[in-house]
Amino acid sequence: MSKSPRPNTKSSERSGRAGTKPATDESKIIHGAVPPRDVLLRFIAEHPQQASKREIAKAFGLKGEARIELKDLLRDLEEEGLLRKNRKSLTRPGALPPVTVLDITTRDSDGGLIGRPAEWPDDQGAAPAVSIRQSSDNNGRGKVPVAGLGDRILAKIFASSDRSGPAYTARIIKLIDKRKGASLGVFRSMPGGAGRLMPIERRGEEMAVGPEDIGEAHDGDLVEVEVARGGRFGLPRARVLSAIGSVASEKAISMIAIYAHGIPHIFPQTVLAEADAAKPATMAHREDWRDVPLVTIDPADAKDHDDAVFAEEDPSEDNKGGVIVTVAIADVSWYVRPNSPLDREALKRGNSVYFPDRVVPMLPERISNDLCSLREGVERPALAVRMTFSAEGRKVSHTFHRIMMKSSAKLSYQQAQAAIDGNPDDKTGLILESILKPLWKAYGIIKRGRDKRQPLELDMPERKILLKADGTVDRVYVPARLDAHKLIEEMMIQANVSAAETLEKKRQPLVYRIHDGPSLAKQEVLREFLATLSIALSHGNLRANNFNGILSKAEGTPYQTMVNEMVLRSQSQAIYSSENIGHFGLNLIRYAHFTSPIRRYADLIVHRALVGSLGFGEGGITPDEEAKLDDIAAEISTFERRAMAAERETVDRLIAHHLAGRIGEQFDGRVSGVTKAGLFVALPDYGADGFIPISTLGSDYFIYDEAHQALTGEKSGLGYRLGDSVTVRLAEAIPLAGALRFEMVSEGRSMPAATRSFHKAGRRDAARARKKAGTRPPRGRR
Repeated sequence: MSKSPRPNTKSSERSGRAGTKPATDESKIIHGAVPPRDVLLRFIAEHPQQASKREIAKAFGLKGEARIELKDLLRDLEEEGLLRKNRKSLTRPGALPPVTVLDITTRDSDGGLIGRPAEWPDDQGAAPAVSIRQSSDNNGRGKVPVAGLGDRILAKIFASSDRSGPAYTARIIKLIDKRKGASLGVFRSMPGGAGRLMPIERRGEEMAVGPEDIGEAHDGDLVEVEVARGGRFGLPRARVLSAIGSVASEKAISMIAIYAHGIPHIFPQTVLAEADAAKPATMAHREDWRDVPLVTIDPADAKDHDDAVFAEEDPSEDNKGGVIVTVAIADVSWYVRPNSPLDREALKRGNSVYFPDRVVPMLPERISNDLCSLREGVERPALAVRMTFSAEGRKVSHTFHRIMMKSSAKLSYQQAQAAIDGNPDDKTGLILESILKPLWKAYGIIKRGRDKRQPLELDMPERKILLKADGTVDRVYVPARLDAHKLIEEMMIQANVSAAETLEKKRQPLVYRIHDGPSLAKQEVLREFLATLSIALSHGNLRANNFNGILSKAEGTPYQTMVNEMVLRSQSQAIYSSENIGHFGLNLIRYAHFTSPIRRYADLIVHRALVGSLGFGEGGITPDEEAKLDDIAAEISTFERRAMAAERETVDRLIAHHLAGRIGEQFDGRVSGVTKAGLFVALPDYGADGFIPISTLGSDYFIYDEAHQALTGEKSGLGYRLGDSVTVRLAEAIPLAGALRFEMVSEGRSMPAATRSFHKAGRRDAARARKKAGTRPPRGRR
């Protein structure tokens, strides 16, 4: 009789439920033989913590030749895109990680809570449902949090053995945000003293506000409301909780994103009191570096300065032509101690959030803009790394130090660059030879190492919004990319690498910044697209330089921007993790964020790890923190995505507000996205995107071709492709939703013959299918 594989586990939760076996088809399992593909894939999905080759072999009792056969089968499944390698373990693409941030959105028929991932990639379909397990038994884990609808939780994920319900179950680790079930909208006064709540979300719902529920709201105010139970008929009812301010001022627009994403933006009094009570750091456990001429180089409008740099020639005879580069970073760990009010609030925020009109900081100004800002001529505590590079740009060695420093100059990027370009001012003229030129020489040497490393070199200009004094948009511009920017960026990267290397050498747990390579599915989409441009993308194990080769072939061609965008879309998203898989984009084996502890919690954790492992005194990492690094990494990764979404949506709303008075005007644009539903068109001069529904493109029947990223008319053979320059007319602007709708003015261009034949074949297949089903073409595509 065949035996079912029984995983050797110390915790019954690894298999989803206590005492359960893997939910596999037992008729297909022979103990000691490699299981069939479907059984193996289901086992990996249900046992994410046992998904290494060793654990799989152990679970199915495989030895000798069977282990070699298993290795070959796993490689085949990985190449087919059915499995994804994550360090030593394997996962199913689209599967939830073992620790995930969930939003509790609904209940099942039995009243149980159902959650979904707080962040989920658009290209992976609908986010999976997760059944939330609530228990009063703490199992030795301390107090178990109780969650409800609308809450955000950090949860341990398990595959469910109940195939009739959600694919996953979850145990609550931490309650991140307990919400009041509030919504945000714009209040509009109505006759008779009542009001309406106009939604700010594109799919939002209008609500009625009774005269008794208006509170302090006035017409046009952005308000937070509590949704009340409504009757069977009419609009849902709402009660105003607070009036945030008038949306007539564009300065209120960033508040929409802050409220919509639940970003903490008001510091509790306990946190402010702790910050106000903080005293300047002493020289205890510090080296005196106050005579080292470190300088800060930042944006001209920067209010905090958390990094300073200095460079000099290496005097060692063994390293002729080499340089020593020093990077000093504000010692935030001295002031923000583990589990203090400051620390808990910083973790709750995860990072600072930057809007065109305001910053929501991770730490109070007393810390970020004062005690931890490396001000010119003022003593400040710092953690410094001194790195030695050979003349070829190879890092030879590095050492970390806890220091007291005094910045010798505060410079802007433009100011430092102007001095190097031959236009020094009164300040930079005094330090040009002694400080700035050695820095630029060191950058030239470090750049040699970067060029050999060949990180991913995408050319995607970053647009900035400049506001007027009244908060309205003045202009959108692309800042010049100076060598001064690249100098600081590369020196920070090398400092981050040094931090990860030191902590690994000390066997100190840490939070890495990791970036996985593109999935096989995304590679294939990119490969098919590039083939339409007669550009080949190799198969196999791709590296960053493979993509750089693609980008260089497209450079100077009409489709350069289009190729850059498609390569960017093919990439994975960088996240934080306590497990290292390297950084694909930077082409680095190990990488950790160390250089911005004022604005990123991940960097603060790395600082504490260095302080603790190197014996630098107070403020080191605690055993409790080390035990929670998986949870912390998951939280701050989610908060980073939250910040990015809020920043992006605010820019969209500002631009829509700016263009709302220009309905009917024509603009030059570029096709930035092609979907079955229509075209996305970017306005380069404004940094905005708008949509053109396929039903408005004309009377022809347009067919979507994913490989060519095109919409082509069946009869005319004319169409639009990703990257095409077009003229559009603004048909609608919805400022609160950040939405623009365009109408196409430009005629479509003649599509390649291969594309047209593809469309004809697709059209014939669609026609046959409709004839068989007795249906007509979608009205929107006629």
